[in-house]
Amino acid sequence: MIEIGIGHYLTLGAIIFLIGIVGIFLNRKNIIVILMSIELILLAVNINLVSFSIYMNDISGQIFTLFILTVAAAEAAIGLAIIVVYYRNSGTIRVEEIEKLKG
Repeated sequence: MIEIGIGHYLTLGAIIFLIGIVGIFLNRKNIIVILMSIELILLAVNINLVSFSIYMNDISGQIFTLFILTVAAAEAAIGLAIIVVYYRNSGTIRVEEIEKLKG
């Protein structure tokens, strides 16, 4: 029987983190995919924090994970609200067009 250790959790976190990074850099046209990739990166960080928290027998990593989840939920809600408002005003959510707002 294989025992699941901290290395397995860290490997899972690294794989999810890399999927998020690849999602950001390979898909620069769809802003929804970019937001989902950011959520994947935050999920990978949370997995690592919880696994280290259990390994060190300290609850501070799990508490910090709750704060990260709260910030991630707020980021998703605000990001989607901004996208909806921008789409209503301009009729598109293409990233190339949004970059024109930089001033």
